[in-house]
Amino acid sequence: MPALASTRPNWLQSYYFSRAIFSVAWVAAAILFSAQSHLVILLLVIYPAWDALANLIDARVNAGLKGNPSQALNVIVSTIMTLAVIVAVSTSMYAVLAAFGVWAIFSGVLQLYTGVRRWRHYGAQWPMILSGAQSALAGVFMISRSVGTVMPTILDIAPYAAFGAFYFLLSAIWLLVTASHKATA
Repeated sequence: MPALASTRPNWLQSYYFSRAIFSVAWVAAAILFSAQSHLVILLLVIYPAWDALANLIDARVNAGLKGNPSQALNVIVSTIMTLAVIVAVSTSMYAVLAAFGVWAIFSGVLQLYTGVRRWRHYGAQWPMILSGAQSALAGVFMISRSVGTVMPTILDIAPYAAFGAFYFLLSAIWLLVTASHKATA
């Protein structure tokens, strides 16, 4: 991984910016189309599928899946969760929220681990570490809401995605500033 950090200095920054942009667009679409069930279903399926694809691409750029076991596992978890969401949408939004909660816990822990592992080579990973921890906590909250009496909607998941966007954007900006300081030093 150290060689990749020097040969691909802008990859992680670009990756984080693209993750932030996707999440912002997803949240906007969730808010705009929250009353249109077919689009809601599509959005609910796309979110974990995108996470699987994004982790796959990032791992391949950074030493492959064997060199990034947490991301390899995240690809598997997010792919399984995509399938679970497809099944859950035919059951109820309670099941969807529970599935997203389980996914948020697993992907959050894996993201936290990836952030810790990357810290030595890239720096600026504290937002990703915080994001992973907050994701796991959000998962617990979503699961607790999934057994409540109020029918969940996609708007119960949107804040989770919005915080993800914030942390990815913060990480990208932090890497940009760090690179700028190194270039001027």
